[in-house]
Amino acid sequence: MPLYRDEGVVLRTIKLGEADRIVTILTRNHGKIRAVAKGVRRVKSRFGGRLEPFMRDDLLIAEGRSLDVVSQAASISAYAAGIVGDFEAYAAACEIVETADRLISTENEPSPAQYLLLAGALNALSRHAHPCAAIGDSYVLRALSHAGWTPRLDACVVCGERDNLDFFSVPAGGVMCVKDHVPGSQRITLDTREQLQALVEGDWAILDMAEERADTRKLVEEWGEYYMERPIRSLRLLDS
Repeated sequence: MPLYRDEGVVLRTIKLGEADRIVTILTRNHGKIRAVAKGVRRVKSRFGGRLEPFMRDDLLIAEGRSLDVVSQAASISAYAAGIVGDFEAYAAACEIVETADRLISTENEPSPAQYLLLAGALNALSRHAHPCAAIGDSYVLRALSHAGWTPRLDACVVCGERDNLDFFSVPAGGVMCVKDHVPGSQRITLDTREQLQALVEGDWAILDMAEERADTRKLVEEWGEYYMERPIRSLRLLDS
């Protein structure tokens, strides 16, 4: 079988047979792939823990007819080591990899920008560089922005007005002024709007200063679920 080498982040795994797993990986140059890791569930597997979620690996992959096969895996960054022992970091990491898996639905389509964003978010979580919930929510909004769904927060989506932006509509794509807001839009405070903008931009000077507001988290959840057309189940972990 033809071989190719790439680096990738493990998004999820599912059991296959008695000793194998199907591993979903977002790679730098080949996009999202699914590959069989043979014997990975055995105690003395040659892969060790390198094909677990949140791991960033250098991979040698054999192309298959329906599924590729992982031939070799060498760890680049063991993000999982700094994540799995901390509940908030783990919950945010689950939010991140679930979003990446669902947002990037087409396999074998290169998306280096999405890959670098994913690796950067998990790296920040593993180092506890910023508040965990903010890292997760910033990733959701920035990943969706890369895909073309950026919330407009500086002007009314209807008329372009930059004042009195007291409402927010997920289906409409952002903030609305008092005059043009539609039924179903919800009130939004200036603090929440500024926090959303900081999440979109990854402005940690702002995000590190104050705890993320509950209404901000709710809007992130609604935004992600509306534009990906499915719930982000992992978001419930931090809300529980």
